[in-house]
Amino acid sequence: MIRKKSIIENKSQMVDHLASGCKPLSEWRIGTEHEKIGFYKSTLKPLEYRGGIELILNELQRFSWEPIFENGNIIALKRNGASISLEPGGQLELSGAPLENVHQTCSEVSRHLKEVKEVADEIGIGFISLGFRPDTRLEDVPIMPKGRYKIMREYMQKVGTLGREMMFRTCTVQTNLDFSSESDMVKKFRVSLALQPFATALFANSPFTNGKLNGYKSYRSQVWLDTDNDRTGMLPFVFEEGFGFEQYVDYALSVPMYFINRNDTYLDVSGCSFKDFMNGNLKDLPQEKPTLSDFDDHLSTIFPEVRLKTFLEMRGSDTGPWSELCAMPAFWVGLLYNDNSLDSAWDLVKDWTAREREQLRREVPVSGLQTQFRGKPIIGIVNECLNISRFGLNARSRINGHGDNESIFLQELYDFTKSGKTNADKLIHKYNTAWDKDTTRVYDECRY
Repeated sequence: MIRKKSIIENKSQMVDHLASGCKPLSEWRIGTEHEKIGFYKSTLKPLEYRGGIELILNELQRFSWEPIFENGNIIALKRNGASISLEPGGQLELSGAPLENVHQTCSEVSRHLKEVKEVADEIGIGFISLGFRPDTRLEDVPIMPKGRYKIMREYMQKVGTLGREMMFRTCTVQTNLDFSSESDMVKKFRVSLALQPFATALFANSPFTNGKLNGYKSYRSQVWLDTDNDRTGMLPFVFEEGFGFEQYVDYALSVPMYFINRNDTYLDVSGCSFKDFMNGNLKDLPQEKPTLSDFDDHLSTIFPEVRLKTFLEMRGSDTGPWSELCAMPAFWVGLLYNDNSLDSAWDLVKDWTAREREQLRREVPVSGLQTQFRGKPIIGIVNECLNISRFGLNARSRINGHGDNESIFLQELYDFTKSGKTNADKLIHKYNTAWDKDTTRVYDECRY
């Protein structure tokens, strides 16, 4: 058993730590994370900490959530392997428990949204399902009292132009999935990285900025292109021969740090490397050495389109309405949790070049499902992905109380490809027609 408080003496400990995530198929689980944008119903303004997020977190404790504090401020809740936390711009995030099937994850999301709605309705607060704040200027988003965010906020200005936009105005939904071995991890990592732009296209849901159209289907995704290139992107080295846990550790060691946590206090070490840390050369902290907990913290500050920890995180999608919070994990589970599906998905992407994958990553935020790839609309490939996913979900045969397997959650995604229009396209149309270019209408249209 790897001890998180063990001092790291050499690279092999970090490699072994990542490898400890290998699990037999019977132990594979599904974890989901999703954020939502809060607002005061009376003014449509973003939530403050006092009288907003703090109040929500306090009131949610009626549902047996246990509070977590930092410097006397409630910053999160935990219950049965799940947690609720505040994000830098007052977004509220559910990090779900590791569950066995998509039916369970959908039930978890539904229970969470019902609990939040009950509390929020009582205090005049609402939450909307968009990937980007539609009309609030960056400077008007309140700051949350969380130590790590202060350090990140200040560092972001040094490394890109949109890092604060990412922190304060974006909302995402993620799926976390397991692997059985190093080779299984590599295959899943490559497939999910290559296909991440297609998920971005399917779940595109952020066409508004500062009260008007921004020219993108997924502006949330666009923001990541100029957040911090040291820790974002499509990771072409994952596709190189010989890639494995060690090579990802090498990458992580090269990514500049943000902070370390000592005695529940976040200390600013931004810009230093983890190698410096291992050598006892952190600025202002001579001779301090890292533990595996520090390494985990560092891994959580790396933001590629797919992220490796002791599991894989799918990170390319805008948050969306209730139904899509179930569709997103179903899409990836179907692709990655069946060997035949995984093989088919790999056959689909294996000859794509690093340049092509990067081109997709850059064009999809603008064009969504209308993006061209190798001279054809990507809808054809998206449909093929959905068919592969459906095969995988059918093969898993996880049945709910009504006799349905997990493939029922893909129907909305098939509807997108049939019409060629995702949520972003529908919102753009409403903005230009029924809404008379009034983005405040989104607060009713997209409210949970």
